[in-house]
Amino acid sequence: MAENLPKVDVAIIGGGWTGSIIGKELAAAGQRVVVLERGEARWPSPDFQGPNVHDELKYTRRHALHQNAATETYTFRNNTKQKALPMRRWQFAYPGTHLGGAGNHWSGAYYRFDPTDFNLRSHYEERYGKGFIDDDLTSQDWPLSYDELEPYFDRFDYLIGASGQAGNIKGQKQEGGNPFEPWRSRPYPNPPMKVPYAPALFGEAARKLGYHPYVQPSALCTRPYVNTEGLHMSACVYCGFCSNFGCEHFAKASPQVCILPVALKMENFEIRTGAHVLRVELTEDKKRARGVTYVDAAGKEVFQPADTVFLCAFGINNVRLLLLSGIGKPYDPETNTGVVGRNYTHQTTSGVNLFFEESININPFMGAGAVAVTMDDFSADNFDHGPHKFVGGGYLQIQVVSGAPIGYHPTPKGTPSWGSEWKKAVKRYYNHSASITITGSAQPTRGAYLSLDPTYKDAWGLPLLRVTYDFPDNDIRLSAFLTAKGDEIGRAMRGVVATEPGPRKRPFSATAYQSTHLTGGAIMGDDPQTSVVNRYGQVWDVPNVFVTGAALFPQNSNYNPTATVGATAYWIVDKIKADYLRSPGPLVT
Repeated sequence: MAENLPKVDVAIIGGGWTGSIIGKELAAAGQRVVVLERGEARWPSPDFQGPNVHDELKYTRRHALHQNAATETYTFRNNTKQKALPMRRWQFAYPGTHLGGAGNHWSGAYYRFDPTDFNLRSHYEERYGKGFIDDDLTSQDWPLSYDELEPYFDRFDYLIGASGQAGNIKGQKQEGGNPFEPWRSRPYPNPPMKVPYAPALFGEAARKLGYHPYVQPSALCTRPYVNTEGLHMSACVYCGFCSNFGCEHFAKASPQVCILPVALKMENFEIRTGAHVLRVELTEDKKRARGVTYVDAAGKEVFQPADTVFLCAFGINNVRLLLLSGIGKPYDPETNTGVVGRNYTHQTTSGVNLFFEESININPFMGAGAVAVTMDDFSADNFDHGPHKFVGGGYLQIQVVSGAPIGYHPTPKGTPSWGSEWKKAVKRYYNHSASITITGSAQPTRGAYLSLDPTYKDAWGLPLLRVTYDFPDNDIRLSAFLTAKGDEIGRAMRGVVATEPGPRKRPFSATAYQSTHLTGGAIMGDDPQTSVVNRYGQVWDVPNVFVTGAALFPQNSNYNPTATVGATAYWIVDKIKADYLRSPGPLVT
């Protein structure tokens, strides 16, 4: 028998970026807010302080900040004819856990989506004709535009202290920035990061070939900064412990650095850690949520009544909660009906490995999670897609994250995988190699979706989330095109003696890391027949439940999702404060 607690106004599932933003904003508006975080409390001090945080084995190999795959994982298959099998260790993606979620362990690469990401289908059909998009793609327009979201991008920029050189302020091109950048209201709050040697070589070669390289925008502060919540951030020291690590310097933006200290000073804002939510409880007619049931740190089942429920967990975990709670009609690929689980995508990443003369010293240990030189010449619709017959694009870059010794030992193809020859190759190339990384978009298909697994269950006896996914032909063509461009730049770089391009090929494998940028499954739209939520993240069928995060995206941009996740969180909560609190009910009719 679950313990019943006193009712609150708002129950938020997940203590990451969206839960922190929405929770703080609603508490400031007078709502009694409880954030239910399944993990433990984690703070830059003392949890992420050196030297203990400099532990590659703990954080990158044993996944200390990631979801515990022993208690809850995903199953995977490429198509419905296969039996899905569980992922026993994280290579597919790195879903976060503990307070702050992926906001702790992200690299901090920071991009806004392109305006064409928001009207993708109508834009391509208008430019290239109705038959240009492959029949198997279920890509669709967002129900809102870049222009509507821009003020919220700006707000998130200044919350996190983003660093970069603007390329387009209110339509005026800016020297030194990305010439393809969509318009922005004002400059970045902080200047761009310093550039290590390998990215500088990439930029030099790309510029010689006529491309337009620029310094990647970052959520790592480049100078002392006081954000819009009055919280202090410090300057990045380029220690290399960013990706998969918490930041000891208060330089990398996270909910703990940027917003939670302010929220926790409010008497009507509470965080409960060790609260693993099992489901959203509905009224008998399934038209309203009554609250949520969770298991606390002692293993006791608890019911938290609430007037409004927000799903702010990792994107695809939000989809699982909808399915477990019986909210919305599950997607059926056979009939192409239903919505929950529809339009799931990963990303289409690839790369080109580069090996240099011994006179070229890369120093891969001198970097940061988001320090890179990037080019957007082939992102979004910045080039003519007509001759290439695919939708989408990708950015190319060299990013120096870390030369940590357990995970970083590049060797050319043909090198033995162990023994004395392997050791010689590691010694030869450790300081004389780099990779051009390519981050490409991904289009949804009828056969790619999320569902509950009929066989495998989690530690609480509930079905695991089943991922069914493979690359569509569109994305295979995209990857071949982008990887060839990367190889062209690699061969033009100073000191390169060998390049090894690696475009994506079928089948998609859940045992090779691409990114943690998983999108879709609870997409927003204008039509309840093809979307789970309306333009404000409100579930069509249960209007006092809201969904946030990348689960809302109808398809996957080539750009990293966090800026858009943060912007949509502000967009949603502003509408709730303006209209929903005064008159709870459907915000779109």
